[in-house]
Amino acid sequence: MSKGIYLVGVDIGTMGTKAAVFDESGRLLGDAFEESRLIYPRAGWVEQDMEDMYGSCLRTIKAAVEKAGIEPRQVASIAVDGQMAGIGGVAENGMASIRYDSWLDTRCEPYIDLMEREAGAAVLTASGSPPTYDHGPKILWWMHEEPEAFRRTAKFVVPSAYAAMRMSGLTAADAFIDYTQLHFSGFGDTQNLAWSEEICAAFGVPVEKLPRIVAPYDIVGKLTPEAADCAGLVPGIPVAAGAGDQAATSLGAGIVEPGQVFDVAGTASVFSACVDRRVVDTEHRTFLCARSVIRDLWVPIAYINGGGLCLKWFRDEMALGTAALREASPASSGGSVYALLDERAAKVSPGSDGLVFLPHFGGRVTPSDPNVRGAWVGLTWGHGLGHLYRAILEGIAYEYRCYADILAELLPDLELKEARVIGGGAKSPVWNQIKADVLGIPYVQLDRSEVAVWGSALIAGRAVGVFEDLVAAAKAFTHPVNRVQPNEDVHRCYEPYVRVYKGLFEALRPSFEVIRAAKAKERT
Repeated sequence: MSKGIYLVGVDIGTMGTKAAVFDESGRLLGDAFEESRLIYPRAGWVEQDMEDMYGSCLRTIKAAVEKAGIEPRQVASIAVDGQMAGIGGVAENGMASIRYDSWLDTRCEPYIDLMEREAGAAVLTASGSPPTYDHGPKILWWMHEEPEAFRRTAKFVVPSAYAAMRMSGLTAADAFIDYTQLHFSGFGDTQNLAWSEEICAAFGVPVEKLPRIVAPYDIVGKLTPEAADCAGLVPGIPVAAGAGDQAATSLGAGIVEPGQVFDVAGTASVFSACVDRRVVDTEHRTFLCARSVIRDLWVPIAYINGGGLCLKWFRDEMALGTAALREASPASSGGSVYALLDERAAKVSPGSDGLVFLPHFGGRVTPSDPNVRGAWVGLTWGHGLGHLYRAILEGIAYEYRCYADILAELLPDLELKEARVIGGGAKSPVWNQIKADVLGIPYVQLDRSEVAVWGSALIAGRAVGVFEDLVAAAKAFTHPVNRVQPNEDVHRCYEPYVRVYKGLFEALRPSFEVIRAAKAKERT
Protein backbone atom coordinates (compact mmCIF):
# COMPACT_ATOMS: atom_id res chain seq x y z
CA MET A 1 0.00 0.00 0.00
CA SER A 2 1.24 3.48 -0.91
CA LYS A 3 2.45 5.82 1.83
CA GLY A 4 2.44 9.63 1.80
CA ILE A 5 0.19 12.64 1.33
CA TYR A 6 -2.60 12.43 -1.24
CA LEU A 7 -4.86 14.91 -2.94
CA VAL A 8 -8.28 14.32 -4.49
CA GLY A 9 -9.50 16.29 -7.48
CA VAL A 10 -13.02 15.99 -8.91
CA ASP A 11 -14.29 17.33 -12.23
CA ILE A 12 -18.06 17.68 -12.81
CA GLY A 13 -18.10 17.79 -16.59
CA THR A 14 -20.97 17.91 -19.04
CA MET A 15 -20.62 14.31 -20.14
CA GLY A 16 -19.71 12.93 -16.74
CA THR A 17 -17.95 13.23 -13.39
CA LYS A 18 -14.36 12.16 -12.89
CA ALA A 19 -12.42 11.82 -9.64
CA ALA A 20 -8.72 11.13 -9.25
CA VAL A 21 -6.17 10.61 -6.51
CA PHE A 22 -2.67 12.06 -6.84
CA ASP A 23 0.42 12.01 -4.69
CA GLU A 24 2.33 15.22 -3.95
CA SER A 25 4.61 14.65 -6.97
CA GLY A 26 1.63 14.78 -9.31
CA ARG A 27 1.51 11.05 -10.00
CA LEU A 28 -1.95 9.67 -10.78
CA LEU A 29 -2.70 6.75 -8.48
CA GLY A 30 -6.32 6.02 -9.26
CA ASP A 31 -9.30 7.51 -11.06
CA ALA A 32 -12.93 6.79 -11.80
CA PHE A 33 -15.62 8.13 -14.13
CA GLU A 34 -19.41 8.18 -14.09
CA GLU A 35 -21.52 9.30 -17.03
CA SER A 36 -23.84 12.26 -16.53
CA ARG A 37 -27.62 11.91 -16.56
CA LEU A 38 -28.84 14.78 -18.71
CA ILE A 39 -32.54 15.63 -18.62
CA TYR A 40 -34.37 17.09 -21.65
CA PRO A 41 -37.85 18.21 -20.46
CA ARG A 42 -38.59 20.25 -23.60
CA ALA A 43 -36.92 21.27 -26.84
CA GLY A 44 -33.97 23.51 -25.99
CA TRP A 45 -34.04 22.61 -22.28
CA VAL A 46 -31.09 20.74 -20.74
CA GLU A 47 -31.05 20.04 -17.00
CA GLN A 48 -29.33 17.88 -14.40
CA ASP A 49 -30.37 16.83 -10.93
CA MET A 50 -27.96 18.59 -8.56
CA GLU A 51 -28.15 15.92 -5.91
CA ASP A 52 -27.27 13.34 -8.54
CA MET A 53 -24.28 15.47 -9.57
CA TYR A 54 -23.17 15.57 -5.94
CA GLY A 55 -23.70 11.82 -5.57
CA SER A 56 -21.55 11.20 -8.63
CA CYS A 57 -18.71 13.04 -6.87
CA LEU A 58 -18.89 10.77 -3.84
CA ARG A 59 -19.22 7.60 -5.89
CA THR A 60 -16.27 8.39 -8.15
CA ILE A 61 -14.11 9.49 -5.20
CA LYS A 62 -14.77 6.16 -3.51
CA ALA A 63 -13.92 4.20 -6.64
CA ALA A 64 -10.75 6.26 -7.27
CA VAL A 65 -9.54 5.85 -3.67
CA GLU A 66 -10.12 2.09 -3.81
CA LYS A 67 -8.27 1.89 -7.13
CA ALA A 68 -5.38 3.94 -5.73
CA GLY A 69 -4.98 1.55 -2.79
CA ILE A 70 -4.28 4.29 -0.25
CA GLU A 71 -5.27 4.78 3.35
CA PRO A 72 -8.27 7.16 3.37
CA ARG A 73 -6.82 9.03 6.36
CA GLN A 74 -3.83 10.03 4.21
CA VAL A 75 -5.96 12.23 1.94
CA ALA A 76 -4.94 15.77 2.78
CA SER A 77 -7.63 17.73 0.94
CA ILE A 78 -10.34 17.68 -1.73
CA ALA A 79 -11.29 20.19 -4.41
CA VAL A 80 -14.05 20.04 -7.03
CA ASP A 81 -14.27 21.88 -10.33
CA GLY A 82 -17.39 22.05 -12.47
CA GLN A 83 -19.35 23.38 -15.40
CA MET A 84 -19.23 27.15 -15.34
CA ALA A 85 -21.98 28.86 -17.37
CA GLY A 86 -24.97 26.94 -16.00
CA ILE A 87 -26.59 27.66 -12.64
CA GLY A 88 -28.46 25.84 -9.90
CA GLY A 89 -29.94 26.90 -6.59
CA VAL A 90 -30.23 25.91 -2.95
CA ALA A 91 -32.88 26.37 -0.30
CA GLU A 92 -32.04 27.74 3.16
CA ASN A 93 -30.98 24.26 4.34
CA GLY A 94 -28.37 24.00 1.57
CA MET A 95 -30.28 21.38 -0.43
CA ALA A 96 -31.09 21.87 -4.11
CA SER A 97 -34.15 24.01 -4.76
CA ILE A 98 -34.16 23.67 -8.56
CA ARG A 99 -32.55 21.49 -11.16
CA TYR A 100 -29.25 22.59 -12.64
CA ASP A 101 -29.96 24.84 -15.64
CA SER A 102 -27.19 23.68 -17.98
CA TRP A 103 -24.97 25.87 -20.14
CA LEU A 104 -26.40 23.86 -23.05
CA ASP A 105 -29.92 25.02 -22.17
CA THR A 106 -31.24 27.77 -24.48
CA ARG A 107 -34.56 28.67 -22.79
CA CYS A 108 -33.11 31.95 -21.46
CA GLU A 109 -32.62 33.49 -24.94
CA PRO A 110 -35.29 36.21 -24.40
CA TYR A 111 -33.50 37.28 -21.24
CA ILE A 112 -30.16 37.48 -23.03
CA ASP A 113 -31.86 40.04 -25.25
CA LEU A 114 -33.36 41.79 -22.21
CA MET A 115 -30.03 42.07 -20.39
CA GLU A 116 -28.38 43.31 -23.55
CA ARG A 117 -31.02 45.99 -24.15
CA GLU A 118 -31.25 47.23 -20.58
CA ALA A 119 -27.68 47.02 -19.32
CA GLY A 120 -25.47 45.20 -21.82
CA ALA A 121 -22.57 47.67 -21.58
CA ALA A 122 -22.68 47.71 -17.78
CA VAL A 123 -22.73 43.90 -17.57
CA LEU A 124 -19.79 43.63 -19.96
CA THR A 125 -17.72 46.28 -18.18
CA ALA A 126 -18.31 44.86 -14.70
CA SER A 127 -18.24 41.11 -15.33
CA GLY A 128 -15.93 41.02 -18.35
CA SER A 129 -18.55 39.06 -20.29
CA PRO A 130 -21.54 40.20 -22.35
CA PRO A 131 -24.89 38.56 -21.60
CA THR A 132 -25.00 35.06 -23.05
CA TYR A 133 -26.22 31.60 -22.01
CA ASP A 134 -24.94 32.13 -18.48
CA HIS A 135 -26.09 32.87 -14.94
CA GLY A 136 -27.63 36.32 -15.43
CA PRO A 137 -30.20 35.49 -18.15
CA LYS A 138 -30.84 32.11 -16.53
CA ILE A 139 -31.56 33.68 -13.13
CA LEU A 140 -33.90 36.16 -14.80
CA TRP A 141 -35.69 33.26 -16.49
CA TRP A 142 -36.29 31.60 -13.13
CA MET A 143 -37.40 34.89 -11.57
CA HIS A 144 -39.96 35.64 -14.29
CA GLU A 145 -41.02 32.20 -15.52
CA GLU A 146 -40.88 30.16 -12.28
CA PRO A 147 -41.49 32.68 -9.48
CA GLU A 148 -42.26 30.03 -6.87
CA ALA A 149 -38.96 28.21 -7.56
CA PHE A 150 -37.19 31.57 -7.47
CA ARG A 151 -38.80 32.36 -4.11
CA ARG A 152 -37.68 29.11 -2.48
CA THR A 153 -34.14 29.51 -3.82
CA ALA A 154 -32.09 31.18 -1.11
CA LYS A 155 -28.87 31.26 -3.15
CA PHE A 156 -27.95 30.54 -6.75
CA VAL A 157 -24.86 28.31 -6.93
CA VAL A 158 -22.65 26.59 -9.51
CA PRO A 159 -22.17 22.77 -9.49
CA SER A 160 -18.67 22.78 -7.95
CA ALA A 161 -19.88 24.92 -5.06
CA TYR A 162 -22.94 22.75 -4.51
CA ALA A 163 -20.78 19.63 -4.29
CA ALA A 164 -18.37 21.28 -1.83
CA MET A 165 -21.29 22.60 0.23
CA ARG A 166 -22.91 19.19 0.47
CA MET A 167 -19.59 17.51 1.32
CA SER A 168 -19.13 20.01 4.15
CA GLY A 169 -22.74 20.16 5.36
CA LEU A 170 -23.07 23.89 4.60
CA THR A 171 -26.36 25.77 4.46
CA ALA A 172 -27.34 28.64 2.17
CA ALA A 173 -25.82 31.10 4.66
CA ASP A 174 -22.37 29.77 3.69
CA ALA A 175 -23.01 29.41 -0.05
CA PHE A 176 -20.22 30.69 -2.30
CA ILE A 177 -18.87 31.12 -5.81
CA ASP A 178 -15.15 31.18 -6.53
CA TYR A 179 -13.72 34.07 -8.50
CA THR A 180 -12.83 32.00 -11.60
CA GLN A 181 -16.56 31.66 -12.38
CA LEU A 182 -17.62 35.20 -11.57
CA HIS A 183 -17.44 36.41 -15.21
CA PHE A 184 -20.38 34.15 -16.05
CA SER A 185 -22.54 35.62 -13.28
CA GLY A 186 -23.96 38.62 -15.17
CA PHE A 187 -24.15 40.49 -11.85
CA GLY A 188 -20.52 40.32 -10.72
CA ASP A 189 -17.62 42.79 -10.69
CA THR A 190 -14.57 40.66 -11.54
CA GLN A 191 -12.08 43.46 -10.93
CA ASN A 192 -13.19 44.16 -7.37
CA LEU A 193 -14.54 40.68 -6.58
CA ALA A 194 -17.94 42.00 -5.58
CA TRP A 195 -21.57 41.96 -6.66
CA SER A 196 -22.81 44.94 -8.64
CA GLU A 197 -25.74 46.35 -6.70
CA GLU A 198 -26.53 48.65 -9.64
CA ILE A 199 -26.92 45.79 -12.14
CA CYS A 200 -28.90 43.70 -9.66
CA ALA A 201 -31.22 46.65 -9.01
CA ALA A 202 -31.70 47.25 -12.74
CA PHE A 203 -33.29 43.82 -13.06
CA GLY A 204 -34.88 43.52 -9.64
CA VAL A 205 -32.62 40.66 -8.52
CA PRO A 206 -32.01 40.69 -4.75
CA VAL A 207 -28.29 40.70 -4.01
CA GLU A 208 -29.17 38.37 -1.13
CA LYS A 209 -29.86 35.63 -3.70
CA LEU A 210 -26.19 35.64 -4.71
CA PRO A 211 -23.48 33.78 -2.75
CA ARG A 212 -20.28 35.12 -1.21
CA ILE A 213 -17.18 35.33 -3.42
CA VAL A 214 -14.09 33.31 -2.43
CA ALA A 215 -10.71 32.18 -3.77
CA PRO A 216 -10.54 28.65 -5.27
CA TYR A 217 -8.08 27.52 -2.61
CA ASP A 218 -10.04 28.86 0.37
CA ILE A 219 -11.09 26.05 2.70
CA VAL A 220 -14.89 26.19 2.90
CA GLY A 221 -15.46 23.29 5.26
CA LYS A 222 -14.55 19.75 6.28
CA LEU A 223 -15.88 16.43 5.08
CA THR A 224 -18.92 15.36 7.09
CA PRO A 225 -19.22 11.82 8.50
CA GLU A 226 -22.09 11.09 6.09
CA ALA A 227 -20.14 12.28 3.03
CA ALA A 228 -17.00 10.52 4.22
CA ASP A 229 -18.86 7.23 4.53
CA CYS A 230 -20.22 7.51 0.98
CA ALA A 231 -16.83 8.56 -0.44
CA GLY A 232 -14.79 5.90 1.36
CA LEU A 233 -12.84 8.54 3.29
CA VAL A 234 -12.59 9.75 6.89
CA PRO A 235 -14.45 12.74 8.33
CA GLY A 236 -12.72 16.06 8.78
CA ILE A 237 -10.74 16.23 5.50
CA PRO A 238 -10.50 19.90 4.38
CA VAL A 239 -12.65 20.80 1.36
CA ALA A 240 -11.43 23.66 -0.83
CA ALA A 241 -13.82 25.97 -2.69
CA GLY A 242 -12.67 24.66 -6.05
CA ALA A 243 -12.97 26.39 -9.43
CA GLY A 244 -14.66 26.41 -12.79
CA ASP A 245 -13.76 23.45 -14.99
CA GLN A 246 -11.99 25.63 -17.56
CA ALA A 247 -9.97 27.36 -14.84
CA ALA A 248 -8.95 24.05 -13.26
CA THR A 249 -8.15 22.58 -16.65
CA SER A 250 -6.05 25.60 -17.59
CA LEU A 251 -4.09 25.32 -14.34
CA GLY A 252 -3.63 21.56 -14.75
CA ALA A 253 -2.35 22.13 -18.29
CA GLY A 254 0.33 24.50 -16.99
CA ILE A 255 -1.19 27.63 -18.56
CA VAL A 256 0.46 30.05 -16.16
CA GLU A 257 2.57 32.29 -18.45
CA PRO A 258 1.36 35.17 -20.67
CA GLY A 259 1.24 34.16 -24.33
CA GLN A 260 0.26 30.54 -23.78
CA VAL A 261 -2.86 29.49 -25.69
CA PHE A 262 -5.14 26.79 -24.38
CA ASP A 263 -7.44 24.72 -26.60
CA VAL A 264 -10.03 22.45 -25.03
CA ALA A 265 -11.13 20.22 -27.89
CA GLY A 266 -14.04 18.65 -26.07
CA THR A 267 -17.84 18.97 -26.00
CA ALA A 268 -17.33 22.70 -26.28
CA SER A 269 -14.44 24.02 -28.35
CA VAL A 270 -12.73 26.45 -25.98
CA PHE A 271 -9.98 28.90 -26.91
CA SER A 272 -8.24 30.90 -24.21
CA ALA A 273 -4.95 32.65 -23.62
CA CYS A 274 -3.03 33.59 -20.50
CA VAL A 275 -2.47 37.34 -20.05
CA ASP A 276 -1.16 39.49 -17.21
CA ARG A 277 -3.88 42.16 -17.16
CA ARG A 278 -7.63 42.53 -17.32
CA VAL A 279 -8.85 43.44 -20.79
CA VAL A 280 -12.55 43.81 -21.56
CA ASP A 281 -13.60 43.18 -25.16
CA THR A 282 -16.07 46.05 -25.53
CA GLU A 283 -15.79 46.30 -29.31
CA HIS A 284 -16.19 42.73 -30.52
CA ARG A 285 -17.90 41.39 -27.37
CA THR A 286 -16.32 38.02 -28.04
CA PHE A 287 -13.87 37.29 -25.24
CA LEU A 288 -15.01 36.60 -21.72
CA CYS A 289 -12.42 38.14 -19.43
CA ALA A 290 -12.07 35.46 -16.77
CA ARG A 291 -9.76 35.25 -13.80
CA SER A 292 -7.16 32.54 -13.67
CA VAL A 293 -6.80 30.49 -10.51
CA ILE A 294 -3.52 32.44 -10.23
CA ARG A 295 -4.89 35.68 -8.78
CA ASP A 296 -2.79 38.17 -10.82
CA LEU A 297 -3.34 36.40 -14.17
CA TRP A 298 -6.33 36.51 -16.52
CA VAL A 299 -7.56 34.08 -19.18
CA PRO A 300 -9.72 35.67 -21.88
CA ILE A 301 -12.02 32.87 -23.09
CA ALA A 302 -14.05 32.37 -26.25
CA TYR A 303 -15.81 29.18 -27.21
CA ILE A 304 -18.12 27.35 -29.58
CA ASN A 305 -21.16 26.02 -27.76
CA GLY A 306 -20.95 22.33 -28.59
CA GLY A 307 -18.18 22.59 -31.21
CA GLY A 308 -17.05 19.06 -30.45
CA LEU A 309 -20.63 17.86 -30.76
CA CYS A 310 -20.48 18.75 -34.46
CA LEU A 311 -17.98 15.93 -34.93
CA LYS A 312 -20.13 13.50 -32.96
CA TRP A 313 -23.22 14.55 -34.94
CA PHE A 314 -21.40 14.02 -38.22
CA ARG A 315 -20.14 10.63 -37.12
CA ASP A 316 -23.55 9.42 -35.89
CA GLU A 317 -25.90 11.00 -38.40
CA MET A 318 -23.90 11.07 -41.63
CA ALA A 319 -20.79 8.89 -41.53
CA LEU A 320 -21.79 5.65 -39.82
CA GLY A 321 -23.11 3.15 -42.28
CA THR A 322 -21.80 4.92 -45.37
CA ALA A 323 -20.15 2.87 -48.05
CA ALA A 324 -16.97 4.88 -47.60
CA LEU A 325 -16.57 3.67 -44.03
CA ARG A 326 -17.83 0.16 -44.66
CA GLU A 327 -15.11 -0.30 -47.24
CA ALA A 328 -12.38 1.02 -44.96
CA SER A 329 -10.34 -1.34 -42.87
CA PRO A 330 -11.03 -0.89 -39.13
CA ALA A 331 -7.67 -2.47 -38.41
CA SER A 332 -5.87 0.37 -40.17
CA SER A 333 -7.30 2.86 -37.70
CA GLY A 334 -7.63 0.84 -34.57
CA GLY A 335 -11.34 0.52 -35.16
CA SER A 336 -12.03 4.19 -34.44
CA VAL A 337 -14.57 5.92 -36.69
CA TYR A 338 -12.91 9.25 -35.91
CA ALA A 339 -9.55 7.84 -37.00
CA LEU A 340 -11.11 6.61 -40.24
CA LEU A 341 -12.61 10.03 -40.83
CA ASP A 342 -9.22 11.60 -40.09
CA GLU A 343 -7.69 9.38 -42.77
CA ARG A 344 -10.26 10.67 -45.24
CA ALA A 345 -9.74 14.29 -44.19
CA ALA A 346 -5.95 14.01 -44.47
CA LYS A 347 -6.30 13.19 -48.17
CA VAL A 348 -8.19 16.45 -48.83
CA SER A 349 -6.27 19.62 -49.62
CA PRO A 350 -6.37 22.62 -47.24
CA GLY A 351 -9.58 24.55 -47.73
CA SER A 352 -11.54 21.35 -48.47
CA ASP A 353 -11.72 22.21 -52.16
CA GLY A 354 -13.69 25.40 -51.55
CA LEU A 355 -15.97 24.09 -48.79
CA VAL A 356 -16.50 26.18 -45.63
CA PHE A 357 -18.39 25.06 -42.52
CA LEU A 358 -20.07 27.07 -39.75
CA PRO A 359 -19.93 25.03 -36.49
CA HIS A 360 -22.67 26.91 -34.62
CA PHE A 361 -25.49 24.38 -34.36
CA GLY A 362 -26.73 25.90 -31.08
CA GLY A 363 -26.19 29.57 -31.91
CA ARG A 364 -23.00 31.56 -31.72
CA VAL A 365 -22.05 32.24 -28.11
CA THR A 366 -18.95 34.42 -28.39
CA PRO A 367 -20.00 36.89 -29.67
CA SER A 368 -23.60 36.23 -28.68
CA ASP A 369 -25.71 35.69 -31.79
CA PRO A 370 -28.43 33.14 -30.97
CA ASN A 371 -29.88 33.15 -34.51
CA VAL A 372 -26.74 31.71 -36.15
CA ARG A 373 -26.88 28.04 -37.08
CA GLY A 374 -24.58 25.50 -38.72
CA ALA A 375 -23.97 25.39 -42.46
CA TRP A 376 -21.76 24.07 -45.22
CA VAL A 377 -21.16 26.69 -47.90
CA GLY A 378 -19.68 25.87 -51.31
CA LEU A 379 -20.91 22.30 -51.82
CA THR A 380 -20.30 20.73 -55.22
CA TRP A 381 -20.76 17.27 -56.76
CA GLY A 382 -17.06 16.69 -56.16
CA HIS A 383 -17.25 16.88 -52.37
CA GLY A 384 -17.27 13.63 -50.47
CA LEU A 385 -17.14 12.35 -46.92
CA GLY A 386 -13.55 13.48 -46.35
CA HIS A 387 -14.30 17.00 -47.59
CA LEU A 388 -17.32 17.36 -45.34
CA TYR A 389 -15.40 16.16 -42.30
CA ARG A 390 -12.27 18.22 -42.98
CA ALA A 391 -14.47 21.29 -43.45
CA ILE A 392 -15.83 20.76 -39.91
CA LEU A 393 -12.28 20.56 -38.51
CA GLU A 394 -11.29 23.67 -40.47
CA GLY A 395 -14.46 25.57 -39.50
CA ILE A 396 -13.63 25.26 -35.81
CA ALA A 397 -10.04 26.32 -36.59
CA TYR A 398 -11.36 29.36 -38.52
CA GLU A 399 -13.46 30.33 -35.51
CA TYR A 400 -10.31 30.07 -33.36
CA ARG A 401 -8.53 32.32 -35.86
CA CYS A 402 -11.30 34.91 -35.42
CA TYR A 403 -10.59 34.76 -31.69
CA ALA A 404 -6.82 35.08 -32.15
CA ASP A 405 -7.21 38.10 -34.44
CA ILE A 406 -9.46 39.85 -31.90
CA LEU A 407 -6.97 39.07 -29.13
CA ALA A 408 -4.22 40.67 -31.21
CA GLU A 409 -6.33 43.84 -31.41
CA LEU A 410 -6.94 43.87 -27.68
CA LEU A 411 -3.32 43.15 -26.74
CA PRO A 412 -1.03 44.17 -29.62
CA ASP A 413 2.10 43.45 -27.57
CA LEU A 414 1.03 39.90 -26.72
CA GLU A 415 3.01 37.19 -28.53
CA LEU A 416 1.25 33.85 -28.79
CA LYS A 417 3.94 31.25 -28.03
CA GLU A 418 2.20 27.90 -28.39
CA ALA A 419 -1.19 26.24 -28.06
CA ARG A 420 -1.64 23.41 -25.59
CA VAL A 421 -4.52 21.14 -26.57
CA ILE A 422 -6.47 18.67 -24.46
CA GLY A 423 -9.74 16.79 -24.82
CA GLY A 424 -10.79 14.06 -27.22
CA GLY A 425 -9.89 16.21 -30.23
CA ALA A 426 -6.28 16.45 -29.06
CA LYS A 427 -5.78 12.87 -30.25
CA SER A 428 -6.23 13.91 -33.90
CA PRO A 429 -2.89 14.72 -35.60
CA VAL A 430 -4.81 16.00 -38.62
CA TRP A 431 -6.83 18.46 -36.56
CA ASN A 432 -3.79 19.65 -34.58
CA GLN A 433 -1.97 20.34 -37.86
CA ILE A 434 -4.97 22.21 -39.28
CA LYS A 435 -5.19 24.41 -36.20
CA ALA A 436 -1.44 25.06 -36.18
CA ASP A 437 -1.56 26.03 -39.87
CA VAL A 438 -4.63 28.27 -39.54
CA LEU A 439 -3.35 30.03 -36.40
CA GLY A 440 0.32 30.06 -37.36
CA ILE A 441 1.56 28.83 -33.96
CA PRO A 442 2.90 25.47 -32.71
CA TYR A 443 0.37 22.98 -31.33
CA VAL A 444 1.38 20.60 -28.57
CA GLN A 445 -0.16 17.76 -26.65
CA LEU A 446 0.63 17.24 -22.98
CA ASP A 447 2.20 14.38 -21.09
CA ARG A 448 -0.91 13.99 -18.96
CA SER A 449 -4.53 13.77 -20.05
CA GLU A 450 -6.25 14.15 -16.69
CA VAL A 451 -5.61 17.92 -16.52
CA ALA A 452 -8.96 19.05 -15.03
CA VAL A 453 -8.79 16.74 -12.00
CA TRP A 454 -5.07 17.47 -11.69
CA GLY A 455 -5.86 21.21 -11.65
CA SER A 456 -8.35 20.60 -8.85
CA ALA A 457 -5.77 18.51 -7.01
CA LEU A 458 -3.31 21.42 -7.31
CA ILE A 459 -5.96 23.69 -5.79
CA ALA A 460 -6.57 21.17 -3.01
CA GLY A 461 -2.82 21.06 -2.35
CA ARG A 462 -2.55 24.85 -2.25
CA ALA A 463 -5.43 25.01 0.23
CA VAL A 464 -3.53 22.96 2.84
CA GLY A 465 0.03 24.08 2.09
CA VAL A 466 1.22 21.07 0.09
CA PHE A 467 1.98 23.53 -2.71
CA GLU A 468 2.99 27.02 -1.64
CA ASP A 469 3.57 28.24 -5.21
CA LEU A 470 0.86 27.18 -7.67
CA VAL A 471 2.74 28.57 -10.69
CA ALA A 472 5.84 26.53 -9.88
CA ALA A 473 3.80 23.39 -9.20
CA ALA A 474 1.81 23.73 -12.44
CA LYS A 475 5.04 24.09 -14.43
CA ALA A 476 6.85 21.29 -12.67
CA PHE A 477 4.31 18.51 -13.17
CA THR A 478 2.93 19.07 -16.70
CA HIS A 479 5.03 19.13 -19.88
CA PRO A 480 4.34 19.50 -23.62
CA VAL A 481 4.93 16.62 -26.04
CA ASN A 482 4.25 15.91 -29.71
CA ARG A 483 4.86 19.46 -30.93
CA VAL A 484 3.30 20.25 -34.35
CA GLN A 485 4.85 23.17 -36.22
CA PRO A 486 2.75 25.33 -38.55
CA ASN A 487 3.46 25.14 -42.29
CA GLU A 488 3.92 28.71 -43.52
CA ASP A 489 2.79 27.89 -47.08
CA VAL A 490 -0.38 26.25 -45.84
CA HIS A 491 -0.93 29.15 -43.43
CA ARG A 492 -0.98 31.53 -46.41
CA CYS A 493 -3.27 29.15 -48.30
CA TYR A 494 -5.82 29.39 -45.48
CA GLU A 495 -5.95 33.20 -45.43
CA PRO A 496 -8.70 33.62 -48.10
CA TYR A 497 -10.80 30.94 -46.40
CA VAL A 498 -10.52 32.76 -43.09
CA ARG A 499 -11.78 35.93 -44.79
CA VAL A 500 -14.69 34.02 -46.35
CA TYR A 501 -15.54 32.48 -42.98
CA LYS A 502 -15.63 35.87 -41.27
CA GLY A 503 -17.86 37.30 -44.00
CA LEU A 504 -20.42 34.51 -43.87
CA PHE A 505 -21.98 35.73 -40.62
CA GLU A 506 -23.07 39.05 -42.09
CA ALA A 507 -24.04 37.44 -45.39
CA LEU A 508 -26.23 34.77 -43.79
CA ARG A 509 -27.64 36.76 -40.85
CA PRO A 510 -30.85 37.83 -42.69
CA SER A 511 -31.53 34.22 -43.65
CA PHE A 512 -30.97 32.99 -40.10
CA GLU A 513 -33.38 35.63 -38.79
CA VAL A 514 -36.07 34.57 -41.28
CA ILE A 515 -35.61 30.92 -40.28
CA ARG A 516 -35.92 31.78 -36.59
CA ALA A 517 -39.10 33.77 -37.19
CA ALA A 518 -40.58 30.97 -39.27
CA LYS A 519 -39.86 28.39 -36.58
CA ALA A 520 -41.35 30.65 -33.90
CA LYS A 521 -44.52 31.01 -35.99
CA GLU A 522 -44.73 27.24 -36.39
CA ARG A 523 -44.61 26.77 -32.61
CA THR A 524 -47.54 29.16 -32.12
